Amino acid sequence: MIITLKDGSKKEYASPMSIIDIAKDISEGLARAACVGEVDGEVCDLRTVVDKDAEVNILTFDSDAGKHAYRHTCSHVLAEAVKNLYPDAKMTIGPSIDNGFYYDFDMPALTREDLDKIEAEMKKIIKKGDEITRFTLPRDEAIKLFQERNEPYKVELIEDLPEDEIISFYQQGDFIELCAGPHLMSTKQIKAFKLTSSSGAYWRGDEHNKMLTRIYGTAFNKKADLEEYLEYLADIKNRDHNRLGREMELFTTVDIIGQGLPLFMPKGTKMIQKLQRWIEDLEDYEWGYVRTRTPLMAKSTLYKISDHWYHYKDGMFVFGYDSIDELNNAEDATREIRGLEDLSLIENDADANAFALRPMTCPFQYYVYKAKQHSYRDLPYRMGETSTLFRNEDSGEMHGLTRVRQFTISEGHLVCTPEQIDEEFKNCVKLAKYCLTTLGLDGDVTYRMSKWDPENPGKYLGTAEEWDKVESAMREILDEIGLDYTEASGEAAFYGPKLDIQAKNVYGKEDTMITIQLDMFLAERYDMYYIDKNGEKKRPYIIHRTSLGCYERTLAWLIEKYSGNFPTWLCAEQVRILPISDKYQDYAEEIFAELRRNGVDVTIDSSSERIGYKIRKAQMEKLPYMLVVGQQEAENKTVSVRSRFEGDEGSKPLSEFVNAICEEIRTKAIREKKVSEEEKKDK
Repeated sequence: MIITLKDGSKKEYASPMSIIDIAKDISEGLARAACVGEVDGEVCDLRTVVDKDAEVNILTFDSDAGKHAYRHTCSHVLAEAVKNLYPDAKMTIGPSIDNGFYYDFDMPALTREDLDKIEAEMKKIIKKGDEITRFTLPRDEAIKLFQERNEPYKVELIEDLPEDEIISFYQQGDFIELCAGPHLMSTKQIKAFKLTSSSGAYWRGDEHNKMLTRIYGTAFNKKADLEEYLEYLADIKNRDHNRLGREMELFTTVDIIGQGLPLFMPKGTKMIQKLQRWIEDLEDYEWGYVRTRTPLMAKSTLYKISDHWYHYKDGMFVFGYDSIDELNNAEDATREIRGLEDLSLIENDADANAFALRPMTCPFQYYVYKAKQHSYRDLPYRMGETSTLFRNEDSGEMHGLTRVRQFTISEGHLVCTPEQIDEEFKNCVKLAKYCLTTLGLDGDVTYRMSKWDPENPGKYLGTAEEWDKVESAMREILDEIGLDYTEASGEAAFYGPKLDIQAKNVYGKEDTMITIQLDMFLAERYDMYYIDKNGEKKRPYIIHRTSLGCYERTLAWLIEKYSGNFPTWLCAEQVRILPISDKYQDYAEEIFAELRRNGVDVTIDSSSERIGYKIRKAQMEKLPYMLVVGQQEAENKTVSVRSRFEGDEGSKPLSEFVNAICEEIRTKAIREKKVSEEEKKDK
C-alpha cells in the first residue's frame, strides 16, 4: 500500500501499518510528539491500522485535534484520580473544551485543597505511565460492565445510544472509561496540567436533574506554556466584571431582592446614565428617531396577536391568574383564535386578565404607530425607546450583568416602505458600528446572520418561500455593505432573520450584544398600514434593532475591556482635586466650581491624609485625573496634573486643563496609556 504524507511525499508498505508505526518510520521524534492521526481527512487514534492506499497526517499538540486528544486524555487521568481518592464518586462525562477539559462527578463539592490532592494523585498516575488501550463491547455487555462497577450515569449514557452503535472503551491500568476517543498512547505523554476550579453543574445541563460537581482543568505539552496560560487566567480573573464591578462599587446584588436583579450603585448609575443620554441624543438629533415611552406590562392578548405568547411565555413573568392550570386551560380555549388583531381574539380571549411584564417592546411601539394614519411621506418612521424588559432566565444561566432578569436596551423599530428597507437596514448597521467604534469595541465583535431552521418550521411564522425571500434580501444587503459574517441556522427570531453582533467575555463565552432584524409578518398581525401615493393601504416592512444593545451587558463588556480604566467621558468621577492641606481648600473649591460649570464630574479629597496616600488612593480607584494643589498652584492659578495615562504631567494653567479635558470628553476620545521606559524594560 502507498501512504501519501502531508508534504506530498510517499511511503510504500508491504503490509498494514498502524499510524503510530508509520510515525516511528518517519521519525522517532515525530512519534514521541504525535497525539492523533488523520487518514483521508478523518481524525483517528494512533492505534488505527491503515490497510490500503491513503493520505496520512501525523498530528501533534500544535493541531486542534492533537490538543483535543491530549486534554481529553487528561480528563481520563482526572477521573481515575478521583475514583482512587473518592471511590463512592460516580462518573458522568469529561470532554475536552477550548483551553482545557472538565469532568462532572456525582460527589460532594470540593475545595481548593481537595483539588490540590487530586492533582497530586494525577501526577502519580502520569508518572506510572500506563499504556492506554481501546476495546469494544456489545451493548448488553457494556451495560453489565458499568452496572457491576456501580456507575449508573454510564449505564444511562449507553442505554441512550442507538441499538447499532459500536460501544468503545479506553483502559489505563484498572481504570476503564466509556469513550469514542481518540486518545494518547500512554498517560506518561502528559507533560503539564493544572486543575483550575470546581463548580456545580446539572446532569445533562437540565436544572431538573441532580446537581453534580464539575472539575475544570487545563493541559499543555510544555510547562512554560502552562505557566503563561495560568498568568492569563489570573489576568482575566482580575478583569471579570462580576468581581471588578463590585470592587469598583458599580453594582451589587442582594439575595433578598433576587437573583438576576442587580442594584446599580451611584458610580454605575452615572455610567449607565451617560451611555443612555448619548444614545438618545444620537438617535434623536442625528439619526431621525422619535422617542416613545410605553408600559412595562400588558394583557396576554397583546402578546397573542404576534404569537410572542406562544413562543416566549415560559420566559415571561406572568401574573393575574390563580393557578397555572387555570392559565393553561384558558390558553387552550383561546388557541383556536390566536394571532391577527381582530375582534374575535380581543373580545374572546379567555385569559385576558393574565398580565405579563414585557420581554420586548415591539408590540407596544406598533400601537404608537397605529395611533394615527400614516402616509408614505411619513416613512420611514423610526421609533426609539430606552426600554426596560423582563425575562425569566433560569437560575443557572444568570451571571453578573451579562444575563439578568431585568435589563434595559436601546430598542428601536423602523416602519418602512419596501423601497426603503435596504437603506434603512444599512443605516442601522452603520449606527451600530459607530457606537462600537466610539466605545473602542469595534475590533472585538463578530457578525452572524441568524437564519430560520427549515427542519423545524413549526417554530416560525410564514412559509419556506417567504423565509428564503427575506433571507436572500438580508444576505444581499450584508454583501453590499462588505460585512464579514457567518451564517447560523436556527438562531432567527420566529418572525424574521437577524444580524447578530457577537462578542466574547473574558472567559470566552459568546453573547449577542446588538441585533438588527427584518420582520416580515407582524405588520399584518397588528393590522399596520400606510397610504401609498395612489391612496391605497399597504403593509409596511419593519426593522427591529438596537444601536448599543443591553446597557447592563455593555457595561460588563466595558469593565472587562478596560479593566475598569474607562475612557474619561464615561467615568463617573473624571477628576479628583487633592489639596496638600486645609489651607488650600478654598482654591480647591474654586477649581471644583469651574470644572462643574463645564460639565466635568469632579470631587475634592478633603481628608487629612498625606498627599502621597491621596494620590495612591485615587490611582487604585482608576481615576483619569488628579489635580494636586498647594501654595504655588494657589498663587499662580495653576494645577499640578497627574493622570493614569502619563503619570505626572506637570503644572498647567487651570484654564488650559479645563479646555483639554472638556475637549477629551466632548470628542469621547480614548486616551492611551503612555508606556514608561521602565515598563518597556520590564516587557
